[in-house]
Amino acid sequence: MAITKNTMVSLTYDLKIEGANGELIEQATAEKPLTFVYGAGLMLPKFEALIEGLEQGNDFNINLPCEDAYGQVDENAIVDLPKHLFMVEGKFDEEIIKVGNIVPMMSAGGQRMNGLVLEITEEHVKMDFNHPLAGEDLFFSGKVLEVRDATDEEIAATLQSGCGCDSGGCGCEETSCETEGANGGGCGCGC
Repeated sequence: MAITKNTMVSLTYDLKIEGANGELIEQATAEKPLTFVYGAGLMLPKFEALIEGLEQGNDFNINLPCEDAYGQVDENAIVDLPKHLFMVEGKFDEEIIKVGNIVPMMSAGGQRMNGLVLEITEEHVKMDFNHPLAGEDLFFSGKVLEVRDATDEEIAATLQSGCGCDSGGCGCEETSCETEGANGGGCGCGC
């Protein structure tokens, strides 16, 4: 069976930046494959387009320039937020808000997003809300392990989740990139 809309796909992959010989940043193995409903918007659109038609046992190598992945770094997504937003019981939360930490936040419109703390001053916290892979070219190499028709329940669960690459992340699980793709949460979008 070939990968087409509403098929359940299981695959392995190594995700590297800067080409086939680049740094390995994520992996889905045969023991913990990436499993998703194809065509449900869980993967990067270009990634999905390039695996369409593959069958069980097929290997793949996919280069995605940053424009087809998470785009260029957007300087407008790097902002200074007032330090008082990070107060807990009248005190600045130094345990969580420190340079290098990724902090879950919510926009005024209720959108969940993660911000990387870049700098802390007396009055502001500089945060970067770009996707961690913005500006990076991605290289996937992997193998299709299984392709089957998705059940009605699997399709319904996927549509109800509201997750995916366009929701600000790679699925709704709040896990690290090392496990995200392996738990079926939906990388292949590269966390």
